[in-house]
Amino acid sequence: MTGTGPGPAAFDMVIRNGRIATASDTFHADIGIRGGKIVALAQRLGPGLDEIDAAGRWVLPGGIDAHCHLDQPTGDASVMADDFLTGTRSAACGGTTTVIPFAAQQKGGTLEDAVADYHRRASGKACIDYAFHLIVADATPHTVQKELPDLIRRGYTSFKIYMTYESLKLDDRQILDVLALARSEGAMTMVHAENSDCIAWLTDYLLERGMKAPRYHGTSRPAVAEREATHRAISLAEFLDTPVLIVHVSGAEAADQIRQAQTRGLRVYAETCPQYLFLTAADLDRHGFEGAKCICSPPPRDAGSQQAIWDGLDNGTFQVFSSDHAPFRYEDAQGKKVAGEEADFSRIPNGIPGLETRLPLLFSEGVLKGRIDIHKFVALTSTGPARIYGLYPRKGSISVGADADIVIWDTGLRRTIHNDALHHNVDYTPYEGRRVTAWPAVTLLRGKRVFDNGAFLGQAGDGQFLPCEKPALAQPRPGRAGRSPWLE
Repeated sequence: MTGTGPGPAAFDMVIRNGRIATASDTFHADIGIRGGKIVALAQRLGPGLDEIDAAGRWVLPGGIDAHCHLDQPTGDASVMADDFLTGTRSAACGGTTTVIPFAAQQKGGTLEDAVADYHRRASGKACIDYAFHLIVADATPHTVQKELPDLIRRGYTSFKIYMTYESLKLDDRQILDVLALARSEGAMTMVHAENSDCIAWLTDYLLERGMKAPRYHGTSRPAVAEREATHRAISLAEFLDTPVLIVHVSGAEAADQIRQAQTRGLRVYAETCPQYLFLTAADLDRHGFEGAKCICSPPPRDAGSQQAIWDGLDNGTFQVFSSDHAPFRYEDAQGKKVAGEEADFSRIPNGIPGLETRLPLLFSEGVLKGRIDIHKFVALTSTGPARIYGLYPRKGSISVGADADIVIWDTGLRRTIHNDALHHNVDYTPYEGRRVTAWPAVTLLRGKRVFDNGAFLGQAGDGQFLPCEKPALAQPRPGRAGRSPWLE
């Protein structure tokens, strides 16, 4: 796949004979790269110092995984298996060139401390580019009125809030404080929408009756709890006329709330994840403690929910497809078994790995099986996240001036996912044994090969931190008549 053209090189690299797809277009062209940027798209470009013959294969923008957890403090003695080295290595091998994990505020702590700590964890380790979301867990006046505005102006333009988990959740008034600040500063608010009191009540009910196996995690978090919280989050955002993004939507009930809001013209965005397409509640009911491997929140549901998510990907309900990679080893006293193998479901760390398998799964089961087209794939996995989180047009497209983050895809192959072939630091994958028909052949980060024909070629420190712009999609609706005085 490599070679050197005759005569003086006009480019650092040329990708030839590719079938290029963006979120809106498909075309055949050579791609000229210089200084880490795309500088030319044309037929029969001049020679490059390095050349790749794409041989008619799909050439797509590098993936952006806009929701993943790496080396994040947990507070329950568990330790995430992937740091910025192993996590970004795994991402690159699956066609992802940018990740956006979370600098998580602790109750009683500051956002500034969380950001400084997260930079220390990332520095010199990341193999691909990265930005930070913030997690606002303690919405004090100082956090909302001083820290958030300062951090937004420094490039941390998105933050996540929780409606569940005792150590993270905000009440409705605190949510309004954060949403109002996001509105005034032009930032994007992400919401984990599940009704905390419903879940806590039902968890106590189940445990009192001895129902503690991993499968009861799903029972304790029914779809109605997600639906109610999604409706409430949308209502609070509508009250302030500010955009909001609902993360990791699991099924029809929450998706219907989002779709209805979008139909009414509200700026409500949504994200979903592979676990809601490829896992069901049955995976939580694996033999013995094995179901712990698939515990995540919201939980996987049923086949009907899977179809609703596929429909939402196709009809535009969802703008982002992320992994929600939350890596805990299974056979590890700091992982899924932190409270022992006899622990009840409420004490098992939430989260599953998925950085490396996210794109091959969606390409194989979505594009190649006709559920979504190639443009929707690019929009969901690259362009959409770049636009929503203030990285476009530097990231998320194949266009002149953009970073040369490019993936050449092999399709039509038959590959079985096995954990021992993946590059994360987790001792299992929930997708073990699943067949895929697409996998990246080459991943380029700013024109440098970080993955090539099965070999990881990147290095710790290749990745750069990306301050984010204020995204246009985070702006309130323009020219809306009848605004209330409190919105001004």
